[in-house]
Parts: sequence; C-alpha cells; structure tokens
Amino acid sequence: MNVQSLAFLAFLTVTVCACRLLGKKRRTWALLAASLVFYLWNGTPAAWWGCGLLLVSSAVSLLAANRLRKDRRKGVFLAAVCYHIVVLGAFKYTGFLTGGAVQTPFVPLGISFFTFQQIWYLREVYAGTFSQVPTPAEYLTYSFFFPTVSSGPILKPGNFFPQLRETSPLPQDTAAGLYAIGLGLAKKVLLADNLGVLVNNGWGSLSELTALTAWCVILGYTLQLYFDFSGYCDLAAGCARLLGLRLPINFDSPYRSLSVAEFWKRWHMTLTAFLRENVYFPLGGSRKGRGRTYLNILVVYLVSGIWHGAGWTFILWGLLHGLAQVLERLWGKRRDALPRWVRWAMTFLFINLAWVFFRAPDVSSALLLLKTAVTGGMGGIRLWLVNGLFRREISALELLLPVIGPYTAYLRVALILGIGLLAALWPRNVIRQMDTFRPNWRSGLYVLVWTVWAILSFTGVVTFIYSNF
Repeated sequence: MNVQSLAFLAFLTVTVCACRLLGKKRRTWALLAASLVFYLWNGTPAAWWGCGLLLVSSAVSLLAANRLRKDRRKGVFLAAVCYHIVVLGAFKYTGFLTGGAVQTPFVPLGISFFTFQQIWYLREVYAGTFSQVPTPAEYLTYSFFFPTVSSGPILKPGNFFPQLRETSPLPQDTAAGLYAIGLGLAKKVLLADNLGVLVNNGWGSLSELTALTAWCVILGYTLQLYFDFSGYCDLAAGCARLLGLRLPINFDSPYRSLSVAEFWKRWHMTLTAFLRENVYFPLGGSRKGRGRTYLNILVVYLVSGIWHGAGWTFILWGLLHGLAQVLERLWGKRRDALPRWVRWAMTFLFINLAWVFFRAPDVSSALLLLKTAVTGGMGGIRLWLVNGLFRREISALELLLPVIGPYTAYLRVALILGIGLLAALWPRNVIRQMDTFRPNWRSGLYVLVWTVWAILSFTGVVTFIYSNF
C-alpha cells in the first residue's frame, strides 16, 4: 500500500478505530489483521509469496526461540540465524553474486528489516535478556507491524512486546500522532519527492552537468534521502502513537553531527544499535587492541553497506564510512581541538560525497559525477534540471508575478535546497517533540496547512527509498 495516499489514510483511520473499540485484549488481533492487509494490499503474486515466506520465517524464529528457552544450545541459535541470512541472501543478493545470470522472481517487501529484527529477537532469547514468551499472534504482529514492516525502524523485542500487552492510547497520543503524521507527509511529499525530481534529472544527464549543477545534484540527494527516511520515521511513529505504541527514535538531526561516528549515533539509530550489539560486540568491540578495533569497525560498516543493497556501490559506501571512523580515531584529540564549524563542515562534506556512491547505479557513474563537481567548469542552472520541480506552485506564482519567469530555474533550486538545509539543520526532532506535545490552535493550524498541501501534492511516488533495501 502506498503510504502517501488517501487509501492509506482511510486504512489507518479504520485500523485506529477498530483497535480502540476492541480494547487492549483484542488489539493484537486487530493489528495483525491490519498488518497483513497492508502487506497484501496490492494483491500481486509477489506480495502473496513474500507474505508466505515471511510467515514461514517467523515460524522458524518462534520454534527456535521455544527450543532456546528450554536449552540454550548455541547450535540451535546459529542454525536459526543462518537460516534467516541464507533466505535474505538468496532473495536479495542472488543477482549480484551471479553477475545477473540468475535472478529471483521477487524480493519480499521489507526483508532486510525483517531479517535483522528476527536475528535480534533470537539473540535476546539466547542471551536470556528477553524472557517474555509472545503468543503466535503477538509475534506475527512484531514481524508484520504495518508502520515499520517496509522501512523500519528495527524493533527491539524488549521494547515492543511489553507495550503490546500493557499500554493503551492516551488522550494526548491522538494529537501527537497526527502532528507527526502531518509533518512526515510534508517531509516526504513536499521536500523529498521534489528533491527527487532534481536529483533524477541530474543523474539522467550526467554528461551535461556543470560543476555548479553537479553540486546541486549531490546536495539534493543528501537532502532527499534525509527527508524521505526521516519523513517515513515520523509517519511510522505517528501511526504507532495513534495505536498506543511508542517506536524508538531512529533519527536525531544527523546532519548536525561533528564527526562521522556521531553521524551514526544520529542516523538510522536502530540499525546502528543492532550492528553494535549483534556484530561489533560479538567480534570483540574495542576490547582486543587498537588494530582489532579498527578491523571490527570496518567489518561493521561493510555489513551495513551489504545490508543496504546488492552492489559494489553500497559496499564501497559502507567501507568509506568505516574508514572515515578509523581515521577519526587515529586523528584523535587533534581533530577535537578544531573549531566546531570546521568539524561540522568536514563531516557534512564527507557525508555528501559518500552518498554519491549510495545513489549511483555503478561506480563509474559515481566517479563521473564527483569528477564533474571538481572539473565541470562554470555554468548556470539549466531548465531541464528543474523540469517538474514545484510545477504547480511555480505556475501559480508566474501568473501572479510574470516578471519572475526568466529566473524560475534559479528560484526553484534555491528554494528547494535552501528550505531543505534549513529544515534538516534547525528544527527539533519530531519524535522527541511528541513526548511533550501539547496541542493548541497554532500547532493545529500549522499541521493542517502542511498536511493539506501534502495531500494536494501527492506525487504518485509509491515507495520510500529505504523500502527498496
């Protein structure tokens, strides 16, 4: 189901009403039914086969966990984890590993998030840090929870299951949830999707870019990815809050970071937590000497790159982030002594450049864009770069102010990049605001305007970027 659609808003309304009318005891069944409807909404064979596969994988996790509670055999734990990794690898990486010679007929929606979530559950049961025994309905709700199934955040079992049994929606949850949903829609539709227009136009004509336009494309994707993922996290948190559940914070103003290490404490925080607890610590963390610590960091971010996508560009992106953190550690206190604005500028520049590999279809295209950004020469903004960007809004503005016609290309770029930077660096975290949110007529009007504008501007972009991973 397309989250940015009237159909989803209607589906959410029905789900919230059903959960509240049925009460806490029957809420799990309502959430499970809604989650399966969400997953199977399109009715395609791929959706049905994907759902069936994830149901089987959930059953494997349940059976393994029941066995581990009786006898914590390492072999059972490793066998279950290997099963999930093999399934993920078979459906997501077969094409990459075979050079395209063999392709799977479909990739289950959200399988990357699903796999890490299953592994997290198994590890906590094996370690004895999670003792609650969920019912099959509760566990399937954990696996298919519709606000998080496609793009996260990755749910830690110790945080999710107690809420499912014990919490109920509070009066203030409704206002806070609607606030987050409204701002999430605005981030996705008004910012991310419009930035995507600029970015796609640029990547579609790499050979025609100048240095200036190349940097516009680079910065545009940095902001597009942020608002796409951050917007989804706000939407997911808002939907969950309407249902009486609190999701973990997954974003905390990451572009304010003064180091790459700090960036990963703020960006996709649940993924960072998973990799720290399930990869970095088991490898020895920082307890086995400096050289081993650096190697462990590289392994963690190699895993992060592979998890994000099947391609050399993702692997290179992950290794770049690992190497950056190793270099920061080697630099040590001398780097910390630099002015804050210098550390921020260095970090933000690196993140922008690394995202090029994340977006690029191949390494050669990424290198071409980076080369153009340095040697592309001077030149203005071409009209084709902003074709489709704020189309309806600019048309209305030109009717009111015909004199701006020749400058609309510059106006669109300056508007989208300027507003994007300001919105990424200045406001408080939306999910943090929800905990202390108190509705009033100003905030209500504010959210209403953004929500209506977003609904009227639904672009037809049916996926969030992270739902492809």
